[in-house]
Amino acid sequence: MSSLINQSAWLSARRSLRIVDWLLIPLYLLMVAALYGALLYAPTESEMGEVQRIFYFHMGAAWNAFLAFFGVFLGGFLYLFTRKQSWDRLAASCAEIGVVFTTIVLLSGSVWARPIWNTWLAWGDPRVMTTMVLWLIYVAYFLLRSSLPEGEIMYKYCAVFGIIGFLDVPIVWVSIRWWRTIHPVVITSSGAQLEPEMIHALIVSVIAMTVLGVTLVMLRMAMRLNNSMAEELVQELVERA
Repeated sequence: MSSLINQSAWLSARRSLRIVDWLLIPLYLLMVAALYGALLYAPTESEMGEVQRIFYFHMGAAWNAFLAFFGVFLGGFLYLFTRKQSWDRLAASCAEIGVVFTTIVLLSGSVWARPIWNTWLAWGDPRVMTTMVLWLIYVAYFLLRSSLPEGEIMYKYCAVFGIIGFLDVPIVWVSIRWWRTIHPVVITSSGAQLEPEMIHALIVSVIAMTVLGVTLVMLRMAMRLNNSMAEELVQELVERA
C-alpha cells in the first residue's frame, strides 16, 4: 500500500514539475516584456514622475496575492468536501505564494509612498491597513499549521481558517471605495483611468506575474510532495530496522 501511495505522489510531483518546465520559457518572455512595458514603453506619469512605474509591479503583485488566497479558499473548500490531501497541499502552497506577493505589495507600496506622500507606510489608510491585516491572517495560517501535528485535524482546521481568512480579500479591494483614502481609484465602472500605453503595460505585467505565481505554486506543490515521500521513506526504514 505504501509503495502505491509513493508512486502516486511521485507521479503528481512529476506532473507539477512538468508544468513548471512548460511555463519557464513563456515566463521569461513575459517578464522581459513586462519590464520593457513598465520601464520604457509606458509614458512617464505627469504628477508622480518615474516612481509611478512601480505601479505596474505593485498591481501585478496585488492581483496575484488575491488569486493565491482564492486558491487557499478553493483548496480548503474542496478539502472539506472531498477529504483529499492534495487539496490541502494546494491551499498551503497558494498561501505561501500569497504571503510572498502580499509582502511585495507592502514593500513596493512603501517605496512608492515615500516620495509621493512623504511617508513609508500610511498607517491610517484603509487600503494599507486591510492589506496588512490580510498579510497577518495568512502568517497566522502558517502558525496554525506549525502548531498542529500532521494529519486530518490540521488539514480541517487550516481549511476552515483559510476560507474565513479569504473574507478580507474583497474588503481590501473595496476599501478605497468604502472609506476615505489616499489611494486613487484607478479602475472604475467606466474603465481604467490610465493612458492606453499604461493599460497595455499593466496588462502585460499582470499576465507575467500571474504566470510567475502559477509557476511558484506548482513548484511548491512538487516540493511538498517530495518532502512527504522522503518522510514516509524514512519512517518505513525506521520501522523495518
